[in-house]
Amino acid sequence: MGLDYGSRTVGVALSDALLITSQPREIIRRDRENMLRKTFARIEELILTEDVRLIVLGKPLNMDGTGGERVLRTEEFRDRLQRRTGLPVVMWDERLTTVEADEKMDRMGIPRRDRKQYVDMLAAGVILQDYMEEHRDVLQAMREGQETDNV
Repeated sequence: MGLDYGSRTVGVALSDALLITSQPREIIRRDRENMLRKTFARIEELILTEDVRLIVLGKPLNMDGTGGERVLRTEEFRDRLQRRTGLPVVMWDERLTTVEADEKMDRMGIPRRDRKQYVDMLAAGVILQDYMEEHRDVLQAMREGQETDNV
């Protein structure tokens, strides 16, 4: 599972059953940044229904590689998510994922006025796909353990 954590949304993507491609799934929305109960509940529901074994969470680094307040909030979210789910949560550099998601929407012909409703979900897909491409060996081991698992 790939997650793009934001102040009011969490973009969600899931892998295919063979752990080869990421599939943007949905955006979990909330009214305020600290209201996470329903967000965690939805993530836990997806973990159960999709047999998720690993979560890849975007790490919002600055372009120069430094972290800031957003990274700290994301790390807090990661810690809470690990405690609630018992799953490993890997942080993955998400720099330029929004740009890549925007480029995908250009190719898909999605008008600029409609993109906000898709960008977080597509960014989660990019985060997950980047991780899967970089860690083929880990995913191969997972696949050999049980073919129906999703990241």
